[in-house]
Amino acid sequence: MDVKEEAILGERIGDHWYYAAKGRALCDFLGGHAVDEVLDVGAGSGVFTRRLLDAGLAQRGTCVDTAYDSDRIENHGGHQIRFLRATDEVSPSLVLMMDVLEHVDDDVGLLRACTDRMPDDGRVLITVPAFQFLWSGHDVFLEHRRRYTLRQIEAVVAQAGLRVVKARYFFAALFPLVAALRLRDRWRLRAGQVEAKSQLRPASGFVNRTLVAVHDLERASLFRVNRLAGLTVFCLARRA
Repeated sequence: MDVKEEAILGERIGDHWYYAAKGRALCDFLGGHAVDEVLDVGAGSGVFTRRLLDAGLAQRGTCVDTAYDSDRIENHGGHQIRFLRATDEVSPSLVLMMDVLEHVDDDVGLLRACTDRMPDDGRVLITVPAFQFLWSGHDVFLEHRRRYTLRQIEAVVAQAGLRVVKARYFFAALFPLVAALRLRDRWRLRAGQVEAKSQLRPASGFVNRTLVAVHDLERASLFRVNRLAGLTVFCLARRA
């Protein structure tokens, strides 16, 4: 999660349809497997760690992000969350890398560094933006290096010495509209006519509830089998 978007959406970022839908998909993708501690790499506000704590899928969290001004500890619903600029501790049994790998040149190296000391039964859940042809000013604003297909992220996982458990696309419901808009803006971006900026905006209550409901339906049906198209790639992996 990028701290730039936290600045746009404010303190209630977890209620925004995008993060609410993505957080629910995260919980579903983990299959109800609870852990003592989650390590959230590139965590930003910690919105996804809070989601796991609220769902009873983790008892405590460690959020790591170089964008933090200083280290701190927060109590969330009786659970401890540590916010650290860096850590060299042995990874817990669940590592989150939510929209992180697209920010670095060496995605394989970062993934390996974050998981090489993970326990034998450890898992890592990765999300990345999907499809390079969807590249837009949104990616430039967030300082992305690339977008991925399922096969590409699966290859990164394998090169890092991990085994893919499952991988799926999400946000398929919005894919046709967003694809059309971004293909249009891609040519304008190349011509210098599109500003590099986030496309996420606060939504009205009705729009927000509607989009959450739409993606609840997707999550309960298509998400389980979707290897065709979407705006985000989810990948669950474990030690090979």
